[in-house]
Amino acid sequence: METSSGSGGVSDGAYELLPPLYFTFTLIWALSAASWTFNTCMNAHFQQPNKLQWMLASVPWIKVLQLSLSFLFWYSYFYSNMCSLWVSFGVYIMGIVFKTSAFVSFFLISHGYCITCHRLSLSERRTMAIQSCVFYMTLVGYRASVPYFSGLLLVNYLIVFYVIFNHISRNLNVLRDQLSFIEDESVHAMHDAVYTKYIMFKKFRGAMNVVAVSELAVFISMDNSLENYWEMDAESFKDFRSHEWHIGVPTLPHKESLKDSVVVVIRHPNAYSLSSIGS
Repeated sequence: METSSGSGGVSDGAYELLPPLYFTFTLIWALSAASWTFNTCMNAHFQQPNKLQWMLASVPWIKVLQLSLSFLFWYSYFYSNMCSLWVSFGVYIMGIVFKTSAFVSFFLISHGYCITCHRLSLSERRTMAIQSCVFYMTLVGYRASVPYFSGLLLVNYLIVFYVIFNHISRNLNVLRDQLSFIEDESVHAMHDAVYTKYIMFKKFRGAMNVVAVSELAVFISMDNSLENYWEMDAESFKDFRSHEWHIGVPTLPHKESLKDSVVVVIRHPNAYSLSSIGS
């Protein structure tokens, strides 16, 4: 797509960096996921890897799949002149699945699964399943720009982080009491194992503080970016030139309502021939 320099538009050249950028991120995540999986497999020779370790090792592969689909979408757009709806839908779904899987992992770690307890209670499993489903559906509605889902997602974030931090605090209190009991009873054989778990939960709480701040910052910035747009009057729109796309946004006086207005997107039927002539 080409735009005139005076129209304030952005040409396709600004997006040509996306294929190599997504390819680079895909390689980085693939190497990290492969390293994590390899370490998990190597630890199997020394100790039996638990379900939590295998779940944590599988989460980065979901991100690799999402980035691979993103690379495939933009590569096919620039070099094959194809825009696959199914590939873009796969990127959309994989992004939601990745974020949901990551928060499920955070839930499990905060509950002490395979760390302070070998299995969760029935009520904990049901609560986690309900919270995960609600979080997934809220993300789907928010990414689909369904009205009021931005507020629902913010409330969901607050509930999720409250539950995670609450369980981390509980486990830290339990481990702190165990350390005090071990020191009072001089049971030094268990001290190192309990102290390692205590330090791990403290580091996990610090990491979750960073995740909470970053997630809320990204959510606020994305929510505000939806209101950023540019518009032009009728005279400027007449001079707007694009060989492929024309986008029209109706602008009414302030006293009139924009409730029933629509955005018109029209593609030129001879887009490719015009592009070849212009080049």
